[in-house]
Amino acid sequence: MGLLKREQIAGMNCHYYNFSLDYFMESMEMCGYETIALWGGAPHFYLDYLTFSDCGRIRRKAERHGQKIRCFTASSGTYGYQMGMQPVSQRERVYQYYANGIKAAAELGADMMSMNSGWGYWNEDRREAWERSKDMIVRLCEAAEKEGIILTMESLRRAESQLAYNLENTKRMYEEVNHPALKLMIDTTAMGVAGETPGQWFEAFGTDIVNTHFIDGNPYGHLVWGDGTSDLEGWLKVLKEYHYEGILGLEITARRYYEDPRAADRKNMEALLKFT
Repeated sequence: MGLLKREQIAGMNCHYYNFSLDYFMESMEMCGYETIALWGGAPHFYLDYLTFSDCGRIRRKAERHGQKIRCFTASSGTYGYQMGMQPVSQRERVYQYYANGIKAAAELGADMMSMNSGWGYWNEDRREAWERSKDMIVRLCEAAEKEGIILTMESLRRAESQLAYNLENTKRMYEEVNHPALKLMIDTTAMGVAGETPGQWFEAFGTDIVNTHFIDGNPYGHLVWGDGTSDLEGWLKVLKEYHYEGILGLEITARRYYEDPRAADRKNMEALLKFT
């Protein structure tokens, strides 16, 4: 139907947590993926504020399997590495962690690193956490610009953050940071939980949306397409209407897929190929 291009479909390795990176790459090739949005977490990738994995080796591995790494995600699921970190003594480590993530993205041959606003303590003044997060993102934008990397910011769910947890808050953070190295990313799960639509996001940000976590839901859950209730064709039509040319990252995190992640990626590819 021509609503997307095959190379926009980007496999992710989150749900391969119990499998090796080699198995993930082999699965991507077997299922017909040409593009990868690499999640930079153990056991597939090591990143901290001092060092990170051999990106040249991983890049060559992807190329041997016929894949291009378009986006890198520095894992931010723990409190220790997030944008709104409170203790001054630890904030520099957070900066160095994401600065290394930016360098890793460049070495992997990616053009983007995905990130979010982070969060603060729920029992502190929200503005204090907001300012810490904004200041960190500004610094990282400056580092990203030097490396030729674009930072793509997604919203989180309200249960995960008191900062950028919906379109309104994300737009405000984006405008306050106001840096050319920062662009937007739609996470369809966070979007759905907030009661928002792709059309609303594109009306707000237009071509500044360059990345997505494009997954099924109900609206909760990072599910394989066909396992939730989201409107796949309708959403793809919106992307087409707004001339979206970025990737569709398949961020599958529901543990039901951990036992056979390859089957999950095969099902996703079959669902999306109908619209190429």
